[in-house]
Order: sequence, then C-alpha cells, then structure tokens
Amino acid sequence: MKNFISLMAVLILLAGCNQYQKTPSGVAYSISGNSKTKIKQGQIFKYNIEYRIAPKDSVFNTTFGHVPGFMQFDTSRISPHSFLELITKCGEGDKVNFTLSVDTLKKLGLLEYNQFFRKNDLIKGKMEIIKVYKGEEEANNDYKKEMDDEQKREAKELKEYASKKSLKVQELPTGVLVAVEQSGDTMKASMGKTVRMLYKGYFTDGKVFDSNMGPNAPNKEPLVFQIGSGGIIPGLESGLAQFGKGGKGKILIPAMQAYGTTGQPPVIPAYANLIFDVEVTDVSLQAPPAPAPMPAAPQAQPQRK
Repeated sequence: MKNFISLMAVLILLAGCNQYQKTPSGVAYSISGNSKTKIKQGQIFKYNIEYRIAPKDSVFNTTFGHVPGFMQFDTSRISPHSFLELITKCGEGDKVNFTLSVDTLKKLGLLEYNQFFRKNDLIKGKMEIIKVYKGEEEANNDYKKEMDDEQKREAKELKEYASKKSLKVQELPTGVLVAVEQSGDTMKASMGKTVRMLYKGYFTDGKVFDSNMGPNAPNKEPLVFQIGSGGIIPGLESGLAQFGKGGKGKILIPAMQAYGTTGQPPVIPAYANLIFDVEVTDVSLQAPPAPAPMPAAPQAQPQRK
C-alpha cells in the first residue's frame, strides 16, 4: 500500500507538470476554462491579476478585491516574459497560472536586482479574464462603476479606522478625512504656498513607511514643498489646506488620493489607504529652495495598448 501511494503521488506530480507549457521567452503557464472565443487584436477586456515572490510567497501586487485591470489588447506591443504573451490563448472566464523568472527579466532590462527582487527568485502569477467587451462605451461604463465601488471600500475602511481610534474628523470632497488637533495660523497651506512640515506616514495597521518626526526618524529635516506643484500626493495636499503654521493633526488618505492602483513597490502596496500625522512648522509665500523629496503619485488610468 505504501509503494502504491508513493507511485500515485509521482503520477499526480507528473500530470501536474505536463499541464504547464512555455512561451518563447520562457513564461511557464497553465490555463483552465472553457472559452471557445479567444481575445483578439483591439478588444478591451477586464482582468484580475496577482503577483507573488517565491520562495517567500509574499504578494506584492494584486487587483483581486479591488479595481480589476482594463486593457485594450495590441498584439504589436506584447512585452516579452510577461502575462501579455498569454492573452491570445485566453477568453472570457479563463483562469491562468504563470511563472516569471527574475533573472530573465533582469537580462531583458525590465528590472534590477534589489532587496525585493533577488537573483534566482521566481514571480508566481495568477490571472482571470473577467469580461471581454463589445465596445469602448461598455468598457468605460464598467470602469467607472469599478472605481466608484473602490472609493466606497476605501471610505468605509478609513471611517471605521477613525471610529476605532475615536478621531473627530471632517470629510473633504476628495474623500480625505482630517482630524485637526491645532489649526495653526490663519494663513493656511493653500494653493501656491510653501510649506515646511514634519510627518509620520503609516498604514491602517500601524506600520510606519516613512517619517521625519520623532526620535527614531531616519531624517529629521522638515519636508519643504509648494502646494500645487505636484511635489506630494494629492490627498496630503488637500488635507494640509486645513492647517496653518503651528498646525497639528492627522490626515487619513484613501488610496485613490495617494498611490492608487499601482502603489510604490516595495514600500507601499497598491490600494493602500494611508495615515499621516502632520505638524506644519511654517507656511510662506516664498518658493521652495529645492524640489520636494516626496514623489507625487499621478492617478492610474485604464491601460490602453
């Protein structure tokens, strides 16, 4: 019986291996589904996709549970060693598992080794084709609905966070929530003003991702930037308009007013709501002496190839 079980395990393993095929660039993949019509040139489709790093098996990007990807397929712009090589093999309802090699992506000049992508690592991906559209209007209407749903999810999470922390917040038209502890001087950090600010940025689980505030901050110099110059994320700009010099408080920023659908890997994941403790040390009419060190986050749009 023991030998029989061992033999069956080997046969199952081999059968699983045989299900995987490879693209010309070496992407290993398997597809499950019963679609008879495959995606063609020019068609717009909606899909979910997730990437994990092996062997750590940690997710570094996923659309599952958030806004799916929207893409107009263009066969002339298929990137090598990517999920795009698999699109013509898929149709509505199909599910795909695939594996990318970090070493191959490095050779192609598509990424560099770092603390996140290391030599010999693999990127495990899964994808599902949710819908293939008949036309652009149908796709745009569905995209707007998905964005509305995402904004509602983000607003719910932030309001629950504020309630749990007993924060008295005001909601701005952008969806940003602001808890003002001290409003500061009457001249607020509005459009065109130069701001000096101490801050601590963290996620809703309390994990800090950046700070120049407090004894453990790696850099204690104030952040200097001009409101409206694109030097900081949009949600932080709109929240700071509630503060003048000497102002203190918290700004709760929905993902779509921060780093959106892409995040800023590996530090900030996609769809991450952010919390900032802020202390405004100065507001002036003078232009800042140098570009702001905090990168802006332009909002992601549906991919149109």
